[in-house]
Amino acid sequence: MNSTEKSLLKDRFHQYILQLQNSICTALEKVDGKAKFEEDQWIREEGGGGITRIITDGAVFEKGGVNTSAVFGKLPEAMQQAFKVPDSHFFACGLSLVIHPVNPFVPTVHANWRYFELYDTKDNKIDCWFGGGSDLTPYYLLEEDAVHFHSTLKNAIDPFGADLYPKYKKQCDEYFVNKHRNNERRGIGGVFYDYLRPENDTEAERLFEFQQSNGNAFIPAYAPIAEKRKLTSYGTRQKEWQEIRRGRYVEFNLIHDRGTLFGLKTNGRIESILMSLPMTARWYYNYQPEAGSEEDKLLQVCLHPRDWV
Repeated sequence: MNSTEKSLLKDRFHQYILQLQNSICTALEKVDGKAKFEEDQWIREEGGGGITRIITDGAVFEKGGVNTSAVFGKLPEAMQQAFKVPDSHFFACGLSLVIHPVNPFVPTVHANWRYFELYDTKDNKIDCWFGGGSDLTPYYLLEEDAVHFHSTLKNAIDPFGADLYPKYKKQCDEYFVNKHRNNERRGIGGVFYDYLRPENDTEAERLFEFQQSNGNAFIPAYAPIAEKRKLTSYGTRQKEWQEIRRGRYVEFNLIHDRGTLFGLKTNGRIESILMSLPMTARWYYNYQPEAGSEEDKLLQVCLHPRDWV
């Protein structure tokens, strides 16, 4: 693919995620029924900027963010080493969201769809790739919700290849792992993919369509679950367990998550990067749920992932 075509793809993807940001925020506000997203537009000194939208203290969503960004400039030395490239410039564009609910029976959800271009300053060659995915972090294992979430993602991916959902589901199970916690997953997964490089113009268009299909599947995958569970009654025990599991979420994001680390190493906007963290979390010393309890059922799935579809 030539430079002109890739630039057009870059602009088209940026426009897509701006539209997707609008549709996701509108849908989540409808589920919440009380809170509205507040918008903060920002500029990155080294190049580019973004739109951060945050929802807080809602009837359904305690804290969440749906953020878009398009940043560019010289690739920091730390990232040059990570990518194993010489002095380079980059463009990165994407939508990232994390939603933390009030009710422990409504899952936390995360999604990200991104596009990256890398420019060699010596001969101006361009490398590019897509990445992204969606994953669900419930606090109580409600199997029909897990099946619905995974089935919706599978239906969005299947038109692009029957082998892709199992592959990307496995990659998700292997990525969102707290390795320092005996390989404990932070949730029940979803799909995760990265470094999807187009070999030609046709493949680039197909990957762009693939990204759109995944992005467009987010609300159908998540909103019905939040709507169904938002009025489920709960007590102190369920809220404490939610906050214990949130602690695991924080650990993964700050220790292992590549997106968080990339943002920190490229002088990303710290408020937007850390919007993924919940309002409250707990760390009890050596906490173990009672064997056979509802809490333990969730933990066992985090230790031993299942096939949901």
